[in-house]
Amino acid sequence: MDYDRFISIERMEQATESLLENGRKVGADSWQQRVKNQSPQCEFGESGTCCRICSMGPCRITPKSPRGICGCDVHGIVGRNYVRFTAGGAAAHSDHGRQIMHTLYETKEGGAYQIKDPDKLKRIADEWGVESEGKDIYDLAHEMAYKGLLEYGKPFGEQLFAQRAPEHTRELWEKAEIMPRAIDREIATSMHMTHMGNSSLAEALIRQSLRTGLCDGWGGSMMGTEFSDVMFGTPKPLDTTANIGVMERDMVNIVVHGHDPSVSEMVVFYANDPEMIALAKSYGAKGINVVGVCCTGNEVAMRQGIPMAGNFLAQENIVLTGACEAVVVDVQCIFPALGPLSKCFHTKFITTSPIARMPDSEFIEFHEATAAANGKAIVKMAVENYKNRDWDLLNIPDLKTEARVGYSVEAIKKCLDGVTNSHVDELGTLKPLRDVVKAGVIRGAVAMVGCNNPKVRPDTAHIQLMKKLIANDIIVIVSGCSAQAAAKAGLMSLEAKELCGEGLKRVCELVGIPPILHMGSCVDISRMMVLASDLSKDWGVNISQVPVVGCAPEWMSEKAVSIGNYVISTGIDTFLGVDPYTKGSSEVTELLQGEQGVKDWVEACFTVETDIEKMGDMMIQRIEDKRAALCI
Repeated sequence: MDYDRFISIERMEQATESLLENGRKVGADSWQQRVKNQSPQCEFGESGTCCRICSMGPCRITPKSPRGICGCDVHGIVGRNYVRFTAGGAAAHSDHGRQIMHTLYETKEGGAYQIKDPDKLKRIADEWGVESEGKDIYDLAHEMAYKGLLEYGKPFGEQLFAQRAPEHTRELWEKAEIMPRAIDREIATSMHMTHMGNSSLAEALIRQSLRTGLCDGWGGSMMGTEFSDVMFGTPKPLDTTANIGVMERDMVNIVVHGHDPSVSEMVVFYANDPEMIALAKSYGAKGINVVGVCCTGNEVAMRQGIPMAGNFLAQENIVLTGACEAVVVDVQCIFPALGPLSKCFHTKFITTSPIARMPDSEFIEFHEATAAANGKAIVKMAVENYKNRDWDLLNIPDLKTEARVGYSVEAIKKCLDGVTNSHVDELGTLKPLRDVVKAGVIRGAVAMVGCNNPKVRPDTAHIQLMKKLIANDIIVIVSGCSAQAAAKAGLMSLEAKELCGEGLKRVCELVGIPPILHMGSCVDISRMMVLASDLSKDWGVNISQVPVVGCAPEWMSEKAVSIGNYVISTGIDTFLGVDPYTKGSSEVTELLQGEQGVKDWVEACFTVETDIEKMGDMMIQRIEDKRAALCI
């Protein structure tokens, strides 16, 4: 198959329609139909004005009934719902990090999991005050794993990674009383605080939301990112492919989906095992092709070059090709619909975590101690399923792009260091980035993150905004489903420089980078916080002064709310394309989006704008306002 240079939304939608037709042949369901079945959606839920925390209700706030049965007003109800939304997201992201720390504890020489970046492990040990000199690397890994796990439940103190934030930012957190403590404590506090008969003051609830978000971004997520790098390798730029056309007609296709790289790393390893490849060929296949969906897809793409088949709302499309032997999932963002959908085809739907059990699936419980055996069993099951493929249902759309991925903070610094040849710091430098921003060659940056949401035409907001921003000399750093939207459209290729303004185009040519930089999965938004922190320290200004904004135009999950809270708490103004179920309360809306409230506490706030064109204009203006304030 030839590669496409760029792929339009319309072509992707045409491909999806052809796949839905494939599904209709076998009576398969689809999210598009389920959206219609759920319409119209509950307006009380969308505005956050429904409370079901106790069994006296559910209570719904209306002009006729302005208070719940307990007497809580709309501001308390919306605020409590927002805290619980945040706690759910922080729990999911941080539990991901906890799993990574357990995996780190199981590393050993010659084992299934090994230390691939020992230097990074030693650097983090030094940060945390753990002596690394002269220690066996695996003894150090086990010590760090234990210390990291204590971050979840330690009785006293603050998150260790919070020390990375600039002094000014930490002072803001202390003053606002939102410095993150133990991760599990913040999540439990959020649930206790919102139990019937506790907090109903909007301001107090929003402060706890920020604190809970910070325990995710500067705690659980950051551990998930940093220690995944330690075990699986710190990403560096490499080339891969994207979009539905990465499925191969004559190969065993295995899809890895979810968020935890512990599972997918083993699947990829055994997909390259000569014994498994020989078995695939014995069934008539040319080999084994592993492709990724959602954040698991990002994890293996940026470290091993595994193709990215799609993002959140494309997950059913992979099965609808009729070419999928197995969908292997770990945790988070997995449609339960994949079970019954897979039964309409020959696909094996394999779940691996007790946290994500689903009907109509083959359950192979994944354990660190038995990871090799689990991984091999999964690959073998997929290979043996190749013989069951119905060739009459095969439909792989001819869509495939090139993408350059793997821009960790370390990789960005190394790329920039290669331009200056300064080598002042062995880890590289941000000086060239600072200088081109100050000079106006690049006007600023946007950190674009988040999911897909049926409330927004899938991928449209991401792709339209990216094109608008790079045309205005604004570099875009991306993660999660936003990254895969860019990759599917061809915007992560070096050729995408042709869509840039003259300044950004020159930078891309000089440094050898695409204008959309892939930073990884959802937990890797923590990389963006480190990058912003390092840039502000290097520049000598506060994070809130740097001409950078955040954006989640198609977000849908609780995790995204937690992310949004830690991004604004770090000092980065953030734009949302979907309302976070707070519009029912003028107080909560003002706290999150106005000049009084979080803006006063942490120097940044949310802006909600569902008109994508307006959102783009507003982000550009916010960046220009920051430049003007710095007199650059």
